[in-house]
Amino acid sequence: MFTSTTRDIPDERDVPRHVAIIMDGNGRWAKERRLPRVAGHKRGVEAVRATVRAAIERGIGYLTLFAFSSENWRRPADEVSILMELFLRALEGEVGKLHDNAIRLKVAGDTTRFDPRIRALIASGESLTATNQRLTLTIAANYGGRWDILQAINRLVRENPSPGEIDENLLSPYLAMSYAPEPDLFIRTGGEQRISNFLLWQLAYTELYFTESLWPDFDAAALDQAIASYRSRERRFGRTSEQLEEAKRPEVA
Repeated sequence: MFTSTTRDIPDERDVPRHVAIIMDGNGRWAKERRLPRVAGHKRGVEAVRATVRAAIERGIGYLTLFAFSSENWRRPADEVSILMELFLRALEGEVGKLHDNAIRLKVAGDTTRFDPRIRALIASGESLTATNQRLTLTIAANYGGRWDILQAINRLVRENPSPGEIDENLLSPYLAMSYAPEPDLFIRTGGEQRISNFLLWQLAYTELYFTESLWPDFDAAALDQAIASYRSRERRFGRTSEQLEEAKRPEVA
């Protein structure tokens, strides 16, 4: 199990080990160009490919992308249908490439609502790439932070009918992303400045970065800007600046 930032202080890192991104702005990108929204979603898939490549080149070990929230079912039915079709085609066309590049695929979320073909592709993709270690790419699909916490509690109670007092040690293994460290850096594109029910438990001490760039325009340079912002932060984890300075001083023999 990975370190909890509310219990332990993680090691300082020049490059974030785990980056989580809300990919916002596909529809607005298309609208600005007087294109159908589907054109923005298709261009967004290209931005995913570019970001995966950039993450690997920069030594990021975990990349989590919010593809479809539990609230996105509220969108127009035709758009939801297009998104599901794009997800299906991406799974069909990209999993083999991920495996060839030693990337592990994980899908976090309640997949029971998806078409059986999508569920089967998710299962086979996760199985095929399970031992890959170059990068863990998580696609959050039909995911919500509140859903995650509630499903973790329900699973815990089912498997431990009398768990006693529930603490982080008991609950954490049941969270949807228990296989990954907490994100060091959260990025949201598209100009909005909210978390939108994404990784509510895991973002406790994550550095937040918001950019006006629409997701289809996000590239390696944009990722570098986010990482530069991350490097400029003083990550105190509840401590004071004076304590940080004291910890950096060399010990005197």
